[in-house]
Amino acid sequence: MSHVRERAKQTPKKEQEAARREEDLVLRARMQDIRRKLLVLSGKGGVGKSTVAANLAISMAQASKKVGLLDIDVHGPSVPKILGIEGCQIGVQNDHMVPVEVGENLSAMSIGLLLENPDDPVIWRGPRKYGVIRQFLKDVDWGRMDYLVVDSPPGTGDEPLSVAQLVVPGAEAVIVTTPQELSIADVRRCIRFCQALSLPIVGIIENMSGFLCPHCGQRTDLFKAGGGKQLAGELGLPLLGQVPVDPNVVVSGDAGVPFINGSANSPAGMAFAQITQRILEAHGDTQLTSTAEN
Repeated sequence: MSHVRERAKQTPKKEQEAARREEDLVLRARMQDIRRKLLVLSGKGGVGKSTVAANLAISMAQASKKVGLLDIDVHGPSVPKILGIEGCQIGVQNDHMVPVEVGENLSAMSIGLLLENPDDPVIWRGPRKYGVIRQFLKDVDWGRMDYLVVDSPPGTGDEPLSVAQLVVPGAEAVIVTTPQELSIADVRRCIRFCQALSLPIVGIIENMSGFLCPHCGQRTDLFKAGGGKQLAGELGLPLLGQVPVDPNVVVSGDAGVPFINGSANSPAGMAFAQITQRILEAHGDTQLTSTAEN
């Protein structure tokens, strides 16, 4: 009888382990359908990481790449506002969530799309956050894609750690900084985080890199100058680009109209285009066609 009771105790555990293995297979299959996963990271908040992630994803989609944008900033999801998709309903098909289509070649998913009230705080501990990130990767029907751009929260906490461990293979980091020393110091920790996880770094983006007067063209370095460029040279990492301050970035974000859609010919817009081109070149993806359907 003791053996029977022992088997009865073990059965639920074995069933849970079997279910977990099945979920892992589904997750791996989802990730194999996505050629490249770009984790947009920053060592600290306030560097414009979400704006960079959103405009980078849009720029890649405009380059005829099939792109997904995943916002895993659980406590401050801003991608729905930036893309103008607040209040959009998540579709369900064959028991899987369907991301929101944002124009041609781009789809997006965010925790912000699942909240009844966007002003409600998300008060979750680490295991709950891990479960939601895992669900976004496993249960969202991303389909075949060239790139999945992941907007991670600042720092090196649970969320970036979880997604870095779950999206392999094909995961790489794009690190966003501003020029001043305080931001650079935090970026160093972010780079060590990537190294500890053996996460390749595509390069560094220096955001808020000077302000160009729209009237006279004079440059003013609001946050010092060249910190990201100097750090990239010091660590032997590519500097993907320097994006100047542009007030229209703020106006566009508040209006829910992606900046690059209406300001492609501005200095900041051209900087995003250059960054996209350099990332595509790094992956041999300069042809203006998507390989996701092949």
